[in-house]
Amino acid sequence: MEHNVLIAGFGGQGILFFGKLLAYSGMLEGKEVTWFPSYGAEVRGGTANCTVIISDEMIGSPIVGNPEILVVMNEASLNKFQPRLKKEGLLIFDSSLIKNPELRPDIHTVEVPASELAASIGNTKSANMIMLSSMLAISGIIKEESALKALEELTPSKRIKSLDANKEAIAKGRKYIEDKKSKNI
Repeated sequence: MEHNVLIAGFGGQGILFFGKLLAYSGMLEGKEVTWFPSYGAEVRGGTANCTVIISDEMIGSPIVGNPEILVVMNEASLNKFQPRLKKEGLLIFDSSLIKNPELRPDIHTVEVPASELAASIGNTKSANMIMLSSMLAISGIIKEESALKALEELTPSKRIKSLDANKEAIAKGRKYIEDKKSKNI
């Protein structure tokens, strides 16, 4: 099984860290992985995106033309990358920042108010971790435990104070999806 994910937003939202964490988590589970970052010259505030491939077999190319999962955290990224999403693919977007989007009818869409949820726990910078755990709760491509272990290993010592906030955000994102699923049943 191979999973292709494209994560996009603007610089400063932790897009590249999200992707790196996802790839590292897959590696901890013994999967083959690639992480391919891309960002504008201005970095913070500019565009940022990355692709991640997680596979049970060797990966032939790190290039993802048409991802099966698209996670976007701003409207510009939604407009740019939604056309590339595979038919019947999964789109997860931050509904705190993207209001009334035009969405394709041939994809599965999940709205996550990640920025609002992050603000509710007092750490707006953790919206990326809410999006990560929401994606994991929906797709199951890796285990949350692997993501938590990867988070501990990848968090630099200068940002160690953010570790607990990011763990809390991961729990909050999972709970949001679990609650959403239980209401749809």
